[in-house]
Amino acid sequence: MTVMVDVVTPPCASVPEVYQDELLHTSPSRTEVSAADWERLTAKRASAHRQCAGCPMMVNCLYRAVVEVDVSGFVACTTEQDRAEIRRQLGVEVQQASTTPYGAARVGGGPVSHEAVMTARTAYPKDTCHQLAERLSCSTSTVKRHLRRAREQKLDPTSVPAVGGTTPSIDAVLDCFDQLESSRVA
Repeated sequence: MTVMVDVVTPPCASVPEVYQDELLHTSPSRTEVSAADWERLTAKRASAHRQCAGCPMMVNCLYRAVVEVDVSGFVACTTEQDRAEIRRQLGVEVQQASTTPYGAARVGGGPVSHEAVMTARTAYPKDTCHQLAERLSCSTSTVKRHLRRAREQKLDPTSVPAVGGTTPSIDAVLDCFDQLESSRVA
């Protein structure tokens, strides 16, 4: 007897090009792009949001992205900034990807330093994260991690948050997410 198992492929795996678009990760301001480009970006963001919201894994994905793993990009209907805001509200601090047990930052020539990434960004300000990663022979997520670190340091250079503390419940994360979503509509 053969048992058929219904495997659900999340939209981020079935249409990764939508979620890997750098404009979803670090959107330009409205004044930096043409009306047509802004309309395309808004439509892409709405499409990604709808697909995430309809995914049966969304709640688990959101919880993990807020509480367990500091990931880059558009995840579970949130941007990196959205998840940082939810973490701030909940008092959550997660380990940076470079110190988590999810794999080494780079194979071969050793890790890429923060200074190397920042120097490359300064030298090539119009390069995408992918182009910078190719220049540095590292992964795109490594570049994103260092750029996120630089943004966070710029926002609060004195903050050195302690890792640990209490772990929020799924309901607490969802409540903060709902507040975030409500503020967007208002």
